[in-house]
Amino acid sequence: MPDASAGRKGIALTERQRIAWLRLIRSDNVGPATFRDLINHFGSAETALDMLPELSRRGGSTRAIRVASLADAEKELALAHRFGARFIGIGEPDYPPALRQIDAAPPLLAVKGRLSVATVPSVGIVGSRNASISGAKFAAMIARDVGRAGYAVISGLARGIDTAAHRASLETGTIAALAGGLDQPYPPENVGLLDEITGGNGLAISEMPFGWEPRARDFPRRNRLIAGVSLGLAVVEAAARSGSLITARYAADFGRLVFAVPGSPLDPRCHGTNGLLKDGATITTSPQDILEALAPLSRIDLFSQPQAEEPEGDGIMAPPPNDSERARITDALGPTPVEIDDIVRHTGLTPSAIYLVLLELDLAGRLHRHAGGLVSLSLLD
Repeated sequence: MPDASAGRKGIALTERQRIAWLRLIRSDNVGPATFRDLINHFGSAETALDMLPELSRRGGSTRAIRVASLADAEKELALAHRFGARFIGIGEPDYPPALRQIDAAPPLLAVKGRLSVATVPSVGIVGSRNASISGAKFAAMIARDVGRAGYAVISGLARGIDTAAHRASLETGTIAALAGGLDQPYPPENVGLLDEITGGNGLAISEMPFGWEPRARDFPRRNRLIAGVSLGLAVVEAAARSGSLITARYAADFGRLVFAVPGSPLDPRCHGTNGLLKDGATITTSPQDILEALAPLSRIDLFSQPQAEEPEGDGIMAPPPNDSERARITDALGPTPVEIDDIVRHTGLTPSAIYLVLLELDLAGRLHRHAGGLVSLSLLD
């Protein structure tokens, strides 16, 4: 039986901090990695907000950066409250503990439903939207058994395998990760299922703003949430090119266990899962395969260290680099992704100076961040 209590660690944000965090993540050119670096450098979201225009200007932006206003943040918070939802910060006790550890984790999650489900060790179950009867039955079997063993089940509310997994884990605890805002669920026919999830022992989560209608490019971000929240990911029926395989790649990148259910070579819905098995995924023919593999992980407190907390008191910031130092850092960059440690060695400058210049370039829209913390200059630069 996994220990859910290990995940409830962290420090609650004040409402003033929560509004500032929401403003910061909703401002132009501020993604999760940039948000974390801003908090780490300036000590608080409020200070970072004040510095955004100056940082963007120093980075070479030719136009004023849009900083989300206090009114915008208060409006979204009020909308969330009317919808029965709230925002959870990455350092707070109710933030999903495994998600906290991935590279560039969302600093704020919009959540609705039973918050205790967020800190329960989770198993992801994904697969084909056009699922076979046997595939849907097997996904439901996995969801029921891992739920009875004390795990939450997370999936993406899609048709087919996702729907089967959610329905089978309604009583034990299920998490629906959405590609759009919590008030914009997709597909429409699963609105009733989402209501059952949030009205019972389940939870809906999203990193997107309220009112955001999901687009094609938003679903990989949703898949990243599924992989990040889970300890292990089970793939039941997936075509050779599918969102489920994107989720599996994220899971492997995050060091999660990937399970794949074998299928007929003649069924296109199984080409992706059979490919995962060739690439080293754990063959899964019963829920017990998953439970046995996850048992050692679920007994260890692997996910207790929060990130992006605002320290108490006023930090002392180093002076910004001068124009010569800024030029050395920018000249060291190009279209090829490089590690930040390599920039430090190449320029001989301090890491704090380099991180600040990278923030300036990022906020000016001139920096591209890659997986593994690599950076490059925008091709448009």
